[in-house]
Amino acid sequence: MSAQAAHIETATRASRIGVVAIALALAALAAAPFLTDGANLSLLAQIYAYLALATLWNLLAGFSGLVSVGQHAWVGLGGYGLFALTIFGGLHPFAAIPVAGAVAALAAVPVAGLLFRLRGSYFAIGSWVVAEVMRLAASQISALGGGSGTSLPVRVVASIAASRQEREFAVYWSALALVVAILALTIWLLRSRWGLSLRAIHNNELAAVSNGVEVARVRLFVYVLTAAGTAMIGALIFLQKLRISPDAAFSVNDWTAFVIFITVIGGVGRIEGPVVGVVVFFVLRQTLADLGTIYLMMLGLVAILVMLKAPQGVWGLVADKWGVEIVPLQRRVIYAKSAPGEPASARKEEPKP
Repeated sequence: MSAQAAHIETATRASRIGVVAIALALAALAAAPFLTDGANLSLLAQIYAYLALATLWNLLAGFSGLVSVGQHAWVGLGGYGLFALTIFGGLHPFAAIPVAGAVAALAAVPVAGLLFRLRGSYFAIGSWVVAEVMRLAASQISALGGGSGTSLPVRVVASIAASRQEREFAVYWSALALVVAILALTIWLLRSRWGLSLRAIHNNELAAVSNGVEVARVRLFVYVLTAAGTAMIGALIFLQKLRISPDAAFSVNDWTAFVIFITVIGGVGRIEGPVVGVVVFFVLRQTLADLGTIYLMMLGLVAILVMLKAPQGVWGLVADKWGVEIVPLQRRVIYAKSAPGEPASARKEEPKP
């Protein structure tokens, strides 16, 4: 009888190459302020914001099965939290960003208690209603400009950095650091026991419960986590804009519809999906934005074509066809097989079928 030994492996050849490519890309992106102008830095910061928002929505909908169309609630809450904390609380803008995230996390607990009573499309509609309630509430805060909004005072803007260029650099690096942190946290979470629970819930909730998964606890954790992360991104978005209003902060089109488009185009339930989707979205936006309503029609047409021809998304199509995984989440069993009498050192490792 042949001897066998096995071990668990998560990395693949493509993922090892991907790690090197990602490291080089991050080094180049970190040096971008010294290589390009303010307009391009602003565009890159927007790309980072949408990538982070899409990653969090993908975690919520693609892995835990909570399809929310009200994530703009947390973007707006984060933006208004930043303005309130800096104007009235005297916090430094960068210190206010994590505090705004913490406030959103606290607010997400009672909101989850309400929304988790709903299922499917009712949950989606309920999340949108919560966002609309927040928008209406923000329009009643006269100290922050009411319905017309307000701008950050000069003293707050000056506290970011001494010059405009330094402020642009600081905001850019903060946006890059935040998206890297969100991606790293998401990958770590999905490779942990939490990730196994999430995939079990997404595949079959009843089977997950029967196997001991605490569905309500896991979903509450993910919902609160995504709310906090989304609020921090919202705070950074409006720190870059230096002005906020209820319609801009709680825009379903900007912070939910486009985010869903990015995730669906790239591939729901895949880490690489939002990365591919955000590239497609910004290429279309930069080339078609001058066409007005035709631009939105083209986005809708692209979304329909992708859902018909590749319902698993662009990256899902590539991964299924060529078996490429830059960030593998599944564990693979690798076993060594040897012929009778062959020494253990001569065993060759083969992937288990």
